Amino acid sequence: MLHAIDMFLTLILVAQGTGIFQPTRWRTGNRLAVEEMFRGVTKALFRASLACNVSRNVLRLPLGAGLHPVVTQLKSHFSTSSDTTRPEPQCGSTLTQIGSRRIFSFEHDQYRELCRRFYEEEVIPFHDKWEEKGEVPRELWKKAGEKGLLCVTVPEEYGGLGLDVLYSAVMWEEQSYANTSGPGWFLHSEIVAPYIMHYGTEEQKQRYLPSMVAGDKIGAIAMTEPGAGSDLAGMRTTAIKDKKTGEYVLNGSKTYITNGFLSDVVIVCAKTDPEKGAKGISLFLVDAGTPGFSKGKKLKKLGMKAQDTSELFFEDCRVPASALLGEENKGFSYLMTELPQERLLVAEMALASAEAAFEWTRAFLKERVAFGKPLTTKQTIQHRLAEMKTELTIARTFADRCLELLRDGRLDNSTASMAKYWCTDLSSKVCDECLQLHGGAGYMWEYKVAKAWADVRVARIYGGSNEIMKELIAREIVK
Repeated sequence: MLHAIDMFLTLILVAQGTGIFQPTRWRTGNRLAVEEMFRGVTKALFRASLACNVSRNVLRLPLGAGLHPVVTQLKSHFSTSSDTTRPEPQCGSTLTQIGSRRIFSFEHDQYRELCRRFYEEEVIPFHDKWEEKGEVPRELWKKAGEKGLLCVTVPEEYGGLGLDVLYSAVMWEEQSYANTSGPGWFLHSEIVAPYIMHYGTEEQKQRYLPSMVAGDKIGAIAMTEPGAGSDLAGMRTTAIKDKKTGEYVLNGSKTYITNGFLSDVVIVCAKTDPEKGAKGISLFLVDAGTPGFSKGKKLKKLGMKAQDTSELFFEDCRVPASALLGEENKGFSYLMTELPQERLLVAEMALASAEAAFEWTRAFLKERVAFGKPLTTKQTIQHRLAEMKTELTIARTFADRCLELLRDGRLDNSTASMAKYWCTDLSSKVCDECLQLHGGAGYMWEYKVAKAWADVRVARIYGGSNEIMKELIAREIVK
């Protein structure tokens, strides 16, 4: 933590960077300009506080609703490095080193330090216990919300911070680096919340987003069914409109739903016009406790043991017309629009797990002695490490470029599919190699590499299987 004087000086620099010391801004006499200025100070102070682990709520100013969103960015002097001076990840002391990778800034580094510290203090010490229980406690979600770790891209008017998606990437990478797959924050923040932001009504946004940002409500999305996985058009869950009441009546079941057991709100994919196939799919926001909506038991999985995954059942579940997310029969189009981000997220988290596994393995091999010498003195071991680092560097270069495209709104489905299939395949390969290099220890659950090996295996399946990813890529090639 910074010393008090260091924090004070940092806040002064931030204030100067936002321009609040410019006398002309104080003399305007314009109420909105003054309120916007204070909003800018609030946001800037929060960013500066990241290094000091200060709660986001301490820095909130109750300025009322309807304020202009802040657009002022911190000045360049607040960053200690530029795109050309930040080290490439393969040139750092480790692949997980803070301060590397040109796509990130000093602010992202500070946020990464906050995330890393949170995982070290609030998640890692308890994760084994949560694995036995099959879920993480709700209190952890609220702590994450308190620290500003959930739904960071959500605009300020809905309780979020309005930050770019690279902050989200920092959060999901740090979860993989920490080897703690339990919290389903990535789906809650980067899949469920964007659907509501992009397609929800103002009432829906106000109802759900602030609570999701705070961790008071947990979000899930229900696409997969017992007989329909990657083939979304084959789903059987229906939502037939009652012409008398205007309500929709949901019937069907979903399976393998992340956050399903703890969920407070679920985006349910259902057919409002079954005869139209994929073109008849709609999305609905269904609250836990709605009559006719029930949750099955938590499913026992090969990996991700602390992440609650369950079945969901809908039996004559009536929801009002206001529960419709977006337009009727536009659900498939919405899913196709949002899937690139989901697939890159899966690729990124898997790649980060492989990077972490590589570093654990390197450290293990340096200490492991065989035939009187550390294993790292053996040429065959050195070559295997060299191969893995090279492959990880190539994947990281591509993944970072995809993150830039996502940030700029230019990530297409084919490119995201490439990232998803390549990075998840590589992650499984690297984690398997790392487990092998650990010898018998690698097969013990107490070793990080065993958990990573089990956790990353599903990445080749969910978000669309890698076989489907190749189909999507091929369509663009041969059309």
